[in-house]
Amino acid sequence: MKYFDPDFLLFFKELAANNHKEWFDQNRKRYEKSVKKPFENFVADLLEESRQLDPTISAPAKDCIFRINRDIRFSKDKTPYKLERSAIISEKGRKDHSSPGFYIALGPEHISVGGGAYFFKKEQLATVRQQMASNPKKINTLTADASFVKLFGELKGEENKRLSKELAEAAETQPLLFKKQLYYMTTLDPALVETDDLMPTILKHFSAGAPISAYLKDTISK
Repeated sequence: MKYFDPDFLLFFKELAANNHKEWFDQNRKRYEKSVKKPFENFVADLLEESRQLDPTISAPAKDCIFRINRDIRFSKDKTPYKLERSAIISEKGRKDHSSPGFYIALGPEHISVGGGAYFFKKEQLATVRQQMASNPKKINTLTADASFVKLFGELKGEENKRLSKELAEAAETQPLLFKKQLYYMTTLDPALVETDDLMPTILKHFSAGAPISAYLKDTISK
């Protein structure tokens, strides 16, 4: 099924050159028709399909989709609008970034698709690290999966420079313990947005990453 017409990407290309409220207001009806509504429909269907990979996903589309408005309070870049539409596909959506799940962003530069955990609460990170230290084989098996390696390569995330003595010793054989985040991400050709292959391609990537997201979710829920 095709969700987007060429004006979806064209809108963002033009917005990049006119990223201010006056232009956006003049093109608001176009935004609603070519961008906002089609993306909502796409995410609603993506949620339904993703529940086959993670039955705990229960957030409605409106709670998964990020606003197009940028948070410019602490940014030197004061342009008000993002140049993509994005969503977190998880149990609680964008309302809880510590809930492991999936991520999607569609824009004219690229499609971003991935998942895992981009943010851990302090106690969650401690639990995940304890689990990886006590059973490193489990996470190693998941990250070595052929489909995961082919589509995502490896787990990403910012790292601590130092760990406690106990964790530092375990990190000699399990370097993932240094990470404060554990997520996977890749980019795809934006031309995919306008094709029937968008949904199945995204789901193929979600499926490859699902065991890692499930591992993280199960671990922090213990």
